[in-house]
Amino acid sequence: MKIALVSPYDYAYPGGVMDHISNLGQHLVKAGHEIKVIAPLSGPPPTTDKELIPMGRSFPVPSGGSTARISLSVWLEPTIKRLLKEESFDIIHLHEPLAPVLPLSILHLSQTVNVGTFHAFHGSGRIYWLSKYLLNSSFKKLSGRIAVSNPAMGFVKSHFPGDYQVIPNGIEYSRFSTPQPPIEELKDDKINILFVGRLEKRKGLKYLLAAYSNLKWAHPNTRLLVVGPGNPEPEAYRLISERNIDDVFFLGPVSHQDLPRYYQAADIFCSPATGKESFGIVLLEAMASGKPIVATSIEGYSSVMTNEKQGFLVPPKSEDGLQEALETLIDDAELRREMGNRGMASAIQYDWEIVTSRIIEYYHQSAANQKITPKPITPAKQHNQIPIR
Repeated sequence: MKIALVSPYDYAYPGGVMDHISNLGQHLVKAGHEIKVIAPLSGPPPTTDKELIPMGRSFPVPSGGSTARISLSVWLEPTIKRLLKEESFDIIHLHEPLAPVLPLSILHLSQTVNVGTFHAFHGSGRIYWLSKYLLNSSFKKLSGRIAVSNPAMGFVKSHFPGDYQVIPNGIEYSRFSTPQPPIEELKDDKINILFVGRLEKRKGLKYLLAAYSNLKWAHPNTRLLVVGPGNPEPEAYRLISERNIDDVFFLGPVSHQDLPRYYQAADIFCSPATGKESFGIVLLEAMASGKPIVATSIEGYSSVMTNEKQGFLVPPKSEDGLQEALETLIDDAELRREMGNRGMASAIQYDWEIVTSRIIEYYHQSAANQKITPKPITPAKQHNQIPIR
């Protein structure tokens, strides 16, 4: 099949949806399909990809405690019409299909099988509510509707009732489960607690810092590693200064190659997000690495792990809850090992090969519902594609 993967978000800026599209594209190519990625582009892409079709420039827009970079170009219709005619896609897979402006424009003009994946369960509610009647006609053009989690499905379904299939985000399981070269400076007898994520308020880092400052006195043999782009909140620096916390290392963004090494250097993974997470991708990466989890009991996290099985789920914004769960794991190496092993067993079902096969099956189901037969896989095209990222 010839498949278009459409993103509303700028391809030059990495993020959860772009990572999803990148990995899905690579595995669709491995399965013998031809893909094109259509996305806004405001700067040099992360790699030079023959599959990328830039479409419009992006602008930063506040969204759910973060910043989304989307195209607001409303003059692209002639270009989109020409592209759809020239490429003749069998499937157009739109990510956040009701997001302005690119996915909506393509969906409006498409004459083929349209599949939408809904990732978020926050941030778009006001737009959905204000423009629901305008978006209904576009929503009805979707032949198939995927949600990445039950929380994401519940969110979009509350605005646009209909049939949805939950197919989760995926991870490269072997990338995280395979032993990696150690990080020399972390090869000592300290217990490493790892945080991975953008340094945004909703990620809850200040609550982890507060909990860590409380437990550090009784557990001096610990270290907190903070991996991710952005700048900590001023309150985070205030906590470190006022409570005289040492052994906190802000490592910034790390390379694709090094990220699994930090997971494997960790003894405990902690994600104290306060909400607005539709899925726990970082939890799955840590679980695939065999690490026990301390996370908040928000919907997106509860959908991928069970309290006291792969780790502990504590109430959001609870310093005491985080501290108690962390101390339980710090004090019990055998419990860390058991929970880490259970996490590895759980995470394998989210491997991208399994997830991609489910999406391909759903493509065929959506085409059958629309009474369109996708073109068969052409073996000659299997080896002519370059990975997206």
